[in-house]
Amino acid sequence: MRCWRPFSVLLALLSTPALAQAGESLLEAGGWKPCGRAASPLVEISPGSDESEPGRLVRGEHVLFFASDDGMHGREPWVSTGTGGRGTSLLKDVRPGPEGSEPMGFTRVGDRVFFVADNGEHGRELWVSDDSSGGTRLVKDIWPGADGSYPRALVEFGGLLYFSAGDPEHGRELWRSDGTPAGTWLVEDLDPGPEGTGPYLLTRGGDGALYFISHYQGFFMRLMRTNGKSPAVELFRRSSEGGDLESLTAVGNKLFFVSTSVHDDTMAELWVTSGGAPVLVSMFPTLHDLVAMGGRLYFSASSEGNSADEELWRSDGSRKGTQRVKDIWPGAEGSFPGGLAVLGRRIFFSADDGTNGRELWVSDGTASGTRLLEDLVPGGGGSSPEALTAIDGNLFFSAETPDHGREPWVSSGSPGSAVPLDEVAPGVDSSDPVGFVRSGWDVFFLAWDEAHGQRLWALPFRPAHECDNDAR
Repeated sequence: MRCWRPFSVLLALLSTPALAQAGESLLEAGGWKPCGRAASPLVEISPGSDESEPGRLVRGEHVLFFASDDGMHGREPWVSTGTGGRGTSLLKDVRPGPEGSEPMGFTRVGDRVFFVADNGEHGRELWVSDDSSGGTRLVKDIWPGADGSYPRALVEFGGLLYFSAGDPEHGRELWRSDGTPAGTWLVEDLDPGPEGTGPYLLTRGGDGALYFISHYQGFFMRLMRTNGKSPAVELFRRSSEGGDLESLTAVGNKLFFVSTSVHDDTMAELWVTSGGAPVLVSMFPTLHDLVAMGGRLYFSASSEGNSADEELWRSDGSRKGTQRVKDIWPGAEGSFPGGLAVLGRRIFFSADDGTNGRELWVSDGTASGTRLLEDLVPGGGGSSPEALTAIDGNLFFSAETPDHGREPWVSSGSPGSAVPLDEVAPGVDSSDPVGFVRSGWDVFFLAWDEAHGQRLWALPFRPAHECDNDAR
């Protein structure tokens, strides 16, 4: 018989906000693992149809949030406790009837989740939920009437929600909210008047500031920094014609970002700031997949003069300290590292060394510590790992093998530890799993099967001793 008592006690502990973080740290210290390899399909949200297509999965305080369509209410917000608890259900019919409120942008702030939806009266506006139907409500009608303010770029910062939204007087500018109408207000009108600057890529910096990109007078893009109280400061600007500012990535108290220009041989410039004037670090023909580990930035890039030799690089923010980690595919060809995911003090990624095909690799940031981790399809074919996601000491991903198609896998990070979960789409068909996320004591993901289309799955995932309790 399953022993649920420890989980109930834990939920009571975690329901106290002051103890939530300590409770999760306690569990993580004990080590998490999948309880077997069999994931369970949850309620058929739209039986016999592939139209439900759950959107991005977001972990709330006690439940998983996602959007789906059950064929009766239109696309609405749903919640799930996975393989235990109350199950999977419609959270609220925000827009009564079959049309749906089309919720998106689910973002957790403390014990609540914010999202954007259209209830048919106020247009697309900001909503908030405590994971109950009665506690799911419109925050504020920012653009009065049916037009909607279209909130975007939602991010938690300093215990509040910051986002971009528009109103008739100011255009699209930076807003903040504590979840109440009175506590939802314009932070700053960066370009006074109704045109708006359209803030996007809102990113928390490690220096206690919020960074974002904004437009200015239609001709410039600007990197801005704010503490949410004082006026935002412009750190960097470039022409908005033929290029972009992108990939804002916090590394310690530094913020890296990329400036691209189609007028400069399509070179990507890597810049860094510590809150002041940014410094140009280096330039690359290609540059992507930026992640932080151990106080350094890691990324995939190619060398100047050869866009085909993409390899793994690292940077400490200085030109001298920006170096290629290893030439995985020796010579002029590149291994094209992708899907970089940080697990502890190592980075996992997919790459092709020219011999084993595209497989799972690992790096500790040194050349000697960068190696092939798993050759799941021996020979030159490769399993092409994708959707790499680090979850509590485990690496979840999808991989494609000749007899089983693309299915979910999990690894502890040690060589030979990668194992497939039970097939979602039996045989050579692929279930194409994506969106791995832990909520409660399950890892959720989205996957396809021919009979049901894409639907939500849950794999029991608990502290190791709790898996043993379940087996008794």
